[in-house]
Amino acid sequence: MSSDEDKIRKMEALVSLIDEPDPEVFRDISLNIHIFGTEIIPFLEHAWENYHQPDVQKRIETIIHQIQFDQICRELTAWIDRGGKDLLSACMIVARYAYPHLKEEDIEYELGKLRKEVWLELNENLTALEQIKVFNYVFYELQGFHGNITNYHAPENSYINKVLETKTGNPLSMGIIYMIIAQSLDLPIHGINLPDHFVLAYTGTSLNPDTLEYSTNNVLFYINAFSKGSVFAVKDLEEFLKQLKQEPRQAYFQPCSNIDIIFRMLNNLAHAYKKESDTVKTREVEHLLTLFSKTGK
Repeated sequence: MSSDEDKIRKMEALVSLIDEPDPEVFRDISLNIHIFGTEIIPFLEHAWENYHQPDVQKRIETIIHQIQFDQICRELTAWIDRGGKDLLSACMIVARYAYPHLKEEDIEYELGKLRKEVWLELNENLTALEQIKVFNYVFYELQGFHGNITNYHAPENSYINKVLETKTGNPLSMGIIYMIIAQSLDLPIHGINLPDHFVLAYTGTSLNPDTLEYSTNNVLFYINAFSKGSVFAVKDLEEFLKQLKQEPRQAYFQPCSNIDIIFRMLNNLAHAYKKESDTVKTREVEHLLTLFSKTGK
């Protein structure tokens, strides 16, 4: 018998014991099931279809969720350890918390369609502001993306698949999709992690009027993805901070990291579930936040 066949037999044997009535014995069975990780989920799902006792089905659902949550923790930890290089991959890790069967290729396909539509309208002769005007026309006018004002704190606003499906989200999710598409088109657009809001920055080469020297990666202007891509200047950002009675820290004016963005996304999600009084999901998302402790969060 091959090792694969032996593994399959062991998984089938464990799952066949899923209705064990003795709590102590079942605890050992559950621990052994967890050892196989996501590989055993299809066997558990098959068992769920064949058991018609609600309590056994609930037991199976709980085990499947625990296995999937453990996988989310491992994937998110690995992403953090790699330095948070790929924002989209982290968005999909977070989305699989609520939608475990989410397929990456489906999200990439939808983003690819949006990218192509913007790309067809752009040309090399456009200024930075003209590029954003074209981008906004496709993103908001043609595609119909808009900020979710009516259900601002809904958990769905933090899941990239739902935002792409409904074309509505919160400032962070709208900004993420805007930024991912823009960067795939080589537009230098990055996230700005403001208190109580998330906006974008268009960076580039600018002239220092005091030294008459050019410097790269300076913020040329800011973009509010939640408000149809409206453009604003640094003085507007300073006024916004003044209204919030916040000190104008340098971090509020410069691009933030992908790790900052995903940490904020999970904070939003924890807050959303807390508002819904979903203590289990609140606790789980707060656990995901603890994975960022090594980054100084």
